[in-house]
Amino acid sequence: MRIGDVSFWYADIGLPFRRAPLAGDATADVAIIGAGYTGLWAAYYLKQAHPGLDVLVIEKDFAGFGASGRNGGWLTGGFAWSHARYLQTSSEHGVRAMVEAMNGTVDEVIRVAEVEGIDADIQRTDELTVATKPAQVGRMQAEVEHRRHWGETGRVFEMSASDLAERIRIPGALGAMVVTNVARVQPAKLVRGLAKTVERLGVRIVEGTTVTAYEPGVVTTDRGSVRAPVILRCTEGFTAGLPGLKRQWLPLNSALIVTEPLPQEIWDQIGWQGHEIVGDYANAYCYCQRTREGRLTVGARGVPYRFGSSLDTNGAPDPETIRRLTGILHRHFPAAARAKIDHAWCGVLGVPRDWCASVGLDPVTGLGWAGGYVGVGVSTSNLAGRTLADLTLGRDTDLAHLPWVNRRVKDWEPEPIRWMGVHGMYALLNAADRREDRPGAGPSKLATVGNWLTGRR
Repeated sequence: MRIGDVSFWYADIGLPFRRAPLAGDATADVAIIGAGYTGLWAAYYLKQAHPGLDVLVIEKDFAGFGASGRNGGWLTGGFAWSHARYLQTSSEHGVRAMVEAMNGTVDEVIRVAEVEGIDADIQRTDELTVATKPAQVGRMQAEVEHRRHWGETGRVFEMSASDLAERIRIPGALGAMVVTNVARVQPAKLVRGLAKTVERLGVRIVEGTTVTAYEPGVVTTDRGSVRAPVILRCTEGFTAGLPGLKRQWLPLNSALIVTEPLPQEIWDQIGWQGHEIVGDYANAYCYCQRTREGRLTVGARGVPYRFGSSLDTNGAPDPETIRRLTGILHRHFPAAARAKIDHAWCGVLGVPRDWCASVGLDPVTGLGWAGGYVGVGVSTSNLAGRTLADLTLGRDTDLAHLPWVNRRVKDWEPEPIRWMGVHGMYALLNAADRREDRPGAGPSKLATVGNWLTGRR
């Protein structure tokens, strides 16, 4: 089994050729910190609007090194945050507008990929979130009702166990929530294609360049300084590595495994003939996809959080995480129980204190940011990139008035409080799942306590 080495997605296509680092002091109209999805999407839309704009993207490692090249490949357009929290500083109309904008990201990403010739193994499909316990059925029904209330009536519905079995057979499945108009992607191919696209448009990308500080008008790196009137921070889970930002967004770990290519007879037993992306309603949930070459990926939380907001580098999960992911694979897809696990890897995602994403720009300082996607960054980063472009260019658009714009929340608590809180949350979520596994068990209140502990709900 290959462990780490960034991710399977790069093992699939090969690690990229490294671009040159910053060659001394430089200037730009817009400097972007981070060459992941968010930074590259922002660069793309800026150049689309103003081809003559001088945009420089600064990357510590290589473009797509972080979550953009390690995620589960779900392009969902889903609204994964608290509608009520956005409602506190907005209106019902504003929250619904954000739901609609998020839903539209799937079509937009696919449109750009087609226009720009980006081959990312994109397949339009449905998202199936499966309930296998009575307590999970209750959560499923509540989410379906909630999402339909907030404007997703046309794309979200409940599926019976018998109808689900015609598409995929998961032991003990009692039903599923179906979300239409989503897609499966190969994440590394998408970010690599996007980087090449923005370069073709004239964007400069420098790699192997570590940002050591930034302030209005200047980004300081280990290779020189970049002066720019607008500086956009697009570092997601790696934000904690920047000076003064260790407590702003929690770098939460997630991990995946991927099997060897499965023979057709195994897929026939599972009944998974399409490209659906599949998750479940366990409190410690999972996310799965079928790759283009017939491998099965399973993702879930890894070691939830490293003390002091320490950051993952090469993507190597611990043995216990690999064991737990393998257990999920065998439980949901027993026909694949003898399949070899070819690769295991992990990465970090950004989590704000209230678990709600934000994007913003201070017109006085020229400092902007986007992130805190809490695990749904493949689609959200596109909306963030478009919004950052509008804010940078001073456009008075609908996107510039969405409720997540210029939204700020308090920092996470100092150590060891945040380590204890996050680890406590996941201990309670796992304990809740064990209780709900008992025959006839209802929803466990331990999950409620765990989510309350860190402000997740």
